[in-house]
Amino acid sequence: MSGQGFSVSGTLGGTLGNGGMNGGGSGSNGGGGGDLVRDVTTQTFMQDVIEASHTRPVLVDFWAPWCGPCRQLTPTLEKAVSDAKGAVVLAKMNIDEHPEVAGQMGIQSIPAVVAFKDGRPVDAFMGAQPESQVKSFIEKLAGPVGPSDAEKFLEEAEAARAARDWSQAAQLYGAVLSMENENPAALAGLAQCYLGLGDFARAKQTLEMVPEAAIDDPSVAAARAAIQLAEQAESLGDLAELQTRVEEEPSDHQARFDLAVALSARGDKTGAVDHLLEIVRRDREWNDDEARKQLVQFFDAWGAKDPATNYGRRKLSSILFS
Repeated sequence: MSGQGFSVSGTLGGTLGNGGMNGGGSGSNGGGGGDLVRDVTTQTFMQDVIEASHTRPVLVDFWAPWCGPCRQLTPTLEKAVSDAKGAVVLAKMNIDEHPEVAGQMGIQSIPAVVAFKDGRPVDAFMGAQPESQVKSFIEKLAGPVGPSDAEKFLEEAEAARAARDWSQAAQLYGAVLSMENENPAALAGLAQCYLGLGDFARAKQTLEMVPEAAIDDPSVAAARAAIQLAEQAESLGDLAELQTRVEEEPSDHQARFDLAVALSARGDKTGAVDHLLEIVRRDREWNDDEARKQLVQFFDAWGAKDPATNYGRRKLSSILFS
């Protein structure tokens, strides 16, 4: 992301040091990052940025109140700096109130972020960036940044959900959402927990809270598919009756199909896959290729990393391309 859209002056520190601006006291803290996030002015830039960057890198966020992308980027920067746990500092400069430094650096559009290290500007990017890109930018400056508290809770929640410990998983997803209330993976995981507890209504309500920009996130797509499958399974009737029908008439593809959906809803993923594969083996074109389509829906609902997904895809490929 280095230097996109503008260049930074390597002589800025010297310009400031020659009396154009002086260290007239420390800037006030800003945002939610405590000592790691502060507002800086033209008068405090020398102390809070140039001098401070000899201790650790300082990111300067050039912004203005009227700038929509700035309002998107600044919270992302604050979170990434907080997650870095002191490896870098964020200095926010309102260019409407303090235009001199931005003018000296040739910054012509915002948001713009310039990284200072050892008293000099060393890297920069322009425009709103996703959190992953901001984290990579910080790691390039300060070395690897470990997982945030939210990421740790999310990992624990996924493990609890995989073990079908719905209540524990829901609590952990809730902890993530207390820090990041629109985290799509946490919302999707919480919806899956409600689904596991049989509360379809709350599962749907939770999934509706996902921001529109994240509706195609893989975890959200998986939760959406899982809800659809659960609703489908609800209308299929007694599992034992379906099993009996298939045993008595193995060529009853509809009964076998319904049994597969019912088994999936009860957590028997391998059994569900095997029955659908049996339909594909017997009649690939049955009901407009519905068995294969249902397998694909299962894979979407379970996710690419699920062992049942990998198993099903391997078996399906061997049948289709044999």
